[in-house]
Amino acid sequence: MDISLKNKKIVVTGAGQGIGNELCKTLHGMGAFVVAVSRSPGPLEALKQECPSIQIIQVDLGNWDGARKALAQIDHVDGLVNNAGIAIIKPYDQLSEKDFDDTFNINIKAAFNVSQILIPKMPPGSSIVNVSSLAALKAFPGHSVYSMTKAALDSMTQSLAIELGPKKIRVNSINPTVILTRMGRANWSDPAKADPLIAKIPLGRFGEVNEVVEPIIYFLSDKSAYLNGHSLPVEGGYLAGN
Repeated sequence: MDISLKNKKIVVTGAGQGIGNELCKTLHGMGAFVVAVSRSPGPLEALKQECPSIQIIQVDLGNWDGARKALAQIDHVDGLVNNAGIAIIKPYDQLSEKDFDDTFNINIKAAFNVSQILIPKMPPGSSIVNVSSLAALKAFPGHSVYSMTKAALDSMTQSLAIELGPKKIRVNSINPTVILTRMGRANWSDPAKADPLIAKIPLGRFGEVNEVVEPIIYFLSDKSAYLNGHSLPVEGGYLAGN
């Protein structure tokens, strides 16, 4: 399948590391014009050095007004990937009010804000991809607040798909299991925690970063032109047997 995003302007949040960082590099290699958004200046500058044509925007998306001011400079968007997110994994009775507020502020409120800012700049045929989680579809210990935010993100995906469909703008979610980013490795480094989950994945392993990047690219492209409002599990078959 020949997928082309050449000369398309794609905004990627959470571009400083992990899935977002690799996605930016892949899109750049495909000839897309990439706008990389992150709160971390060091990784953004490193990304810019590696891929000079990428536009970088350093902003804390947890700041509602700051995000609106920073993203106002973007005049046109063909694709948006709401990838910025945090994962605070603790038993429910150890989660603080700050943990709760920070997780909701980044994982859903920021995604809503960014979408609201950029949708008016999107022409017919544009695509939004929200990076959700398998935890939106299946409960896991220690994930209560994280799961709630990702379930909310999937709900936003469906709501926007209905509202934006008449404008020919598609909205879909990607719902990966554990992906071996730095954050994924940190949260699942203990074999006592990881091995029981891996045992429930028919492919017998966690996912690699490129295995999320490639479905995102598919959703951004016109090859998925009739897919709208879906949450795509990327989980090695976990849901088939659980």
